[in-house]
Amino acid sequence: MKKTIFVFSSLIIALLVLFKLSEYSYLSGNLNIELLISAIAILFFIIGVYINKKGLAEKESGPIEVDWKKLENLGISKREYEVLQQVVKGLSNKEIGERLHLSESTIKTHVSNLLVKLDVKRRTQAIQKAKELKIMVE
Repeated sequence: MKKTIFVFSSLIIALLVLFKLSEYSYLSGNLNIELLISAIAILFFIIGVYINKKGLAEKESGPIEVDWKKLENLGISKREYEVLQQVVKGLSNKEIGERLHLSESTIKTHVSNLLVKLDVKRRTQAIQKAKELKIMVE
């Protein structure tokens, strides 16, 4: 966090210095306005490329692997896990039942079992907890 604050503070200071230099150059008549705008555009382009590369480097940390041992320790069955995958997609019980070829009441049972096993009260909490426990990837 400190590094990010330092980088952005440095960028702001560099921009302020650039603006003051360009103001001085423009007032003294040594620089055309087009060159001033071009210099500022190039600077912002370089800053954008730097920030983009940094963001991509953070995202390329690798895929999150499912922790199958935790899944087993929680006692979540294969079918419950399939239901959890559908819950993460935001599907309703009826939609999950249609996809997995199960009745809606069976899906309700699996969802309630998942809530108990994950020690949560709502589906959204179950999704969050599953991601925290690394038993579900995004």
